Parts: sequence; structure tokens; C-alpha cells
Amino acid sequence: MAERMKPMGMDRALSSKDSGGATSITDSTARLKHTSMQRTLSRTGSLHQDKRMGAKYDPQAEAEVRHWFKQLLNEDIGEGSMTVEKNLKDGILLIKLLQKLYEGTPNKPAACDKIKLKFNTSQAPFKQMENIELFLKGANAYGVPDNSLFQTVDLYEGRNMAMVIATILQVGTEAQRNSFNGPVIGSKPTEKHIVHFTEEQKRAGHGIIGLQAGTNKCASQKGMKIGAARHIADIKADDLD
Repeated sequence: MAERMKPMGMDRALSSKDSGGATSITDSTARLKHTSMQRTLSRTGSLHQDKRMGAKYDPQAEAEVRHWFKQLLNEDIGEGSMTVEKNLKDGILLIKLLQKLYEGTPNKPAACDKIKLKFNTSQAPFKQMENIELFLKGANAYGVPDNSLFQTVDLYEGRNMAMVIATILQVGTEAQRNSFNGPVIGSKPTEKHIVHFTEEQKRAGHGIIGLQAGTNKCASQKGMKIGAARHIADIKADDLD
């Protein structure tokens, strides 16, 4: 039986259809590879960032903070940055810590009177972040400088737990400064050294030339040598004579 002939243009249509399908598959594969590569790079970047943050994390400082929570609140915040993050991220224990400090500090800063330390027990993320923000405001009112406070996301998202521990240690330093009547942590606070001068001492200082201005005492050119030695007579002319 003779081979059935294909209509004119059928081969072209089939080849076009096949090539189009191959192109579509190739494009899909390329997109999948690109997406996979982006995810890998993102994951790698996150791991590098976690390693950098982990390198700054001080287990000894964490142990000091953990012991302080145990002393003041009889609460265990756990061991390791991830466990500490899990136990502190709702902000409740942080506010309880400040409540204890406020109660045990008779002469606390006046700014503390404007802070109402009332935490929210809701599990909603924004309520937990509000608890953290309230702790930061209360710590700032207690004396912790702005540049020593961690950011809310540092704790809630675990971005920088080293800074969280550092802030709590600074709260302990301010507790020492404010004479908290309980156990404290952190470095000893620095005290201002104010010197008062009498009017006579101030007038005496007006006649002294500072070292920055230089001095004209003992001015001399002794020992200075610039250039070659100067000859009074021409040596070559003397040789000719």
C-alpha cells in the first residue's frame, strides 16, 4: 500500500510545534535553575550573617544575664542564643525585670515616672513587639543611652542577640548607678569628675602660653648648619699664586 502523503505544510507545522515545545521546556528549566540559584545565594547569605552575629555572641555575658534573671525573677531564660531569643522575644520577662528594678530603686530618674510598665500576654506578633518597645523605652528612662539599646527586630527576629545581651548588661550598670537595692550585673558606672577653679587660678592661667602656641624661650641658632661650609678665600686662586 502506498505511503499516505501528508498535506502540504504539515511537516513545517509539526517541526514548528516541536521546536516551540522544546523552547518552552528550555525556558522553564532555565527559570527553575535561576530561582534555585537565588534561593541558594539567599540561604548562604543568611548563614554568613548568622555566623558573623554568632561570632560576636559572648556566652559568658549570657551566663551573667541568665543568673541575674534567676536572682531577680526566679526565671530561667535558657542557654544559647536561640533559646534566649525564644524566651525573651515576647518581651514579658524584660518588662518584669524593669518592674523589679523600678520597685527597688528609691531614687530612680524622674523620667521613669512617665513609663507605665504593663505587659501584654497576647501571642499576636505586634503585641509582643510592643512589649519589647516598652522595655526599650523603660530602659532608656532608667538611664541606658540610645546608642546602647538594641532594635526591636534584633530580638524578635533574632538578628543580633549579642546586642540584646549587651543592652541588658547596660541596664545592670544603670542599676548600680541608681543604687538599686538588689543584685546587679554589668560593668561599674563611670562617674563625672568635675573640677572647680577659683577666680585667682583662672587669672593666673591667662599669662601662661600653651604648648600648642610654642615658645620663644632659649631661642638660638647654635648648632644649626645649612648647606656647605663657606670659604672666605678662593682655594683654587691661592693654589695658582
